[in-house]
Amino acid sequence: MNNTTLKYFKQQLPGLAGGYTLDVPDCEIKLNQNENAWDWPAHLKQEVFERVRDLPWNRYPPFVAGDFVAKVAAHIGADPEQVLVGNGSNELLYATFVSTLEPGRKVVIPQPTFTVYKLLADLMGAEVVTAGLNDELQYDAEALEEASQDASVVVLASPNNPTGSVVDPTDLEHMVMTSGALWVVDEAYFEFHGESAIDLTRNCRNVVVLRTFSKALATAGLRFGCMVAHPEARPIFAAAKLPYNLNIFTMAAVETAIENAVTMKARVDEIKRERERVARKLREYSGVRVYPSRANFLLFETGREPREVWKAMVSRGVLVRDVSGYPRLGKALRVSIGRPEENDAFLKALEYAMTVVEA
Repeated sequence: MNNTTLKYFKQQLPGLAGGYTLDVPDCEIKLNQNENAWDWPAHLKQEVFERVRDLPWNRYPPFVAGDFVAKVAAHIGADPEQVLVGNGSNELLYATFVSTLEPGRKVVIPQPTFTVYKLLADLMGAEVVTAGLNDELQYDAEALEEASQDASVVVLASPNNPTGSVVDPTDLEHMVMTSGALWVVDEAYFEFHGESAIDLTRNCRNVVVLRTFSKALATAGLRFGCMVAHPEARPIFAAAKLPYNLNIFTMAAVETAIENAVTMKARVDEIKRERERVARKLREYSGVRVYPSRANFLLFETGREPREVWKAMVSRGVLVRDVSGYPRLGKALRVSIGRPEENDAFLKALEYAMTVVEA
């Protein structure tokens, strides 16, 4: 092939070929993607089917889904004029970066964190600075404040994936108030933590909050997320969002999820209890270090080669996430919290792996 045919790509793009990747062998116990381990009950699925059945499939969804946005806004505690909805929060993260980043601009992305942040920043040609997490993988407000002074954007996941750490609300408010950067707070795991930056968006034009229904509300397969921004900033971000980005099936499912939030919350409470139980069990294992987490997963180290531990667990039908390729996580694995019997299977598989993989 004549290489000149590839000259239409951005200069940085060929080096990003492959993008976000995931190794997913077939395992009975799947604890690698921070999904909600409980699927929807059959009667709620049927309710969604019935809602969609009576809608015209030959017509586009509403161009401005005002009633739907109002329901989402009420659920998350925001005003409708602050909310943008999207096909997963990743779409809205993309729209945020398209709106703000370009070559010559700096973005602060503490590492380790969700790898898509840096992937998108690199795609935009921005300069990435990785300050912001201390030696214990907790947020370092002083380092963040210093790095933000000449930055265009700062991205914080709280709780952070894969560390489970959270940003202190008082620190965040101070940093937002004293910085000219846009602060993007990804609250994908909010329901497992309970503290939000949404209140800041009402008065601060330089902060946006991202939410997803994929985790706590168990709609990962349906793809829905939302952004909360200051009312003056929201229309600007909206310009970077594609029209008709939500289908009628997803909107019907989200409305059903909101109306049955009490049922969903019971599962969240059980996941939190299981998270603490699994963490206690892991601490009983000799040589295992468990990081504190406010999400629905745990980051841990075993003192053994993580890829070999991962393989041994796969051989026992248990799939966790090998995050040893992340910055600063050369010894680490991450496990999503599942149903009690899945968590027990994980603990047994890890115990087996630690007997067959040399320290």
